[in-house]
Amino acid sequence: MSAWYEYRHVVGFEETNLVGNVYYVNYLRWQGRCREMFLREHAPAVVDDLRAGLKLFTLRVDCEYLAELDAFDELRIRMSLTELTQTQLGLAFDYLRDGPGGLVPVARGNQRIACMREVAGQVVPTRVPTPLVRALAPYRATEGVTGRA
Repeated sequence: MSAWYEYRHVVGFEETNLVGNVYYVNYLRWQGRCREMFLREHAPAVVDDLRAGLKLFTLRVDCEYLAELDAFDELRIRMSLTELTQTQLGLAFDYLRDGPGGLVPVARGNQRIACMREVAGQVVPTRVPTPLVRALAPYRATEGVTGRA
């Protein structure tokens, strides 16, 4: 098994700007989409828990751009777990363009997510759900796998 979850995407015209390259905010949207597809595929119990009141708050998000993307570029977004505490988790994202010579890094990003729940009218931190911890366990980043510690 890979040390990352991979989401594949083909860039559409609606994701480009007037110059023809991908508008920067789309990289952040793809992080969210990758995270959502991971939940759908590997942690459906967490999706049910979200409907029942669990909240996943994105506390921090960043993206470093390494190369430009254009319409119809084929992209792989690889997500891995970089940190897990009782109530929060850190995720790393590596963006790779499929090219004739192989995969080309085009960006990398991170997210910090807090698990919260409404209790007596207050939104308070809650433990990372066990099904999510289990689902993420195989995707823990290791040195040399995603280029990060």
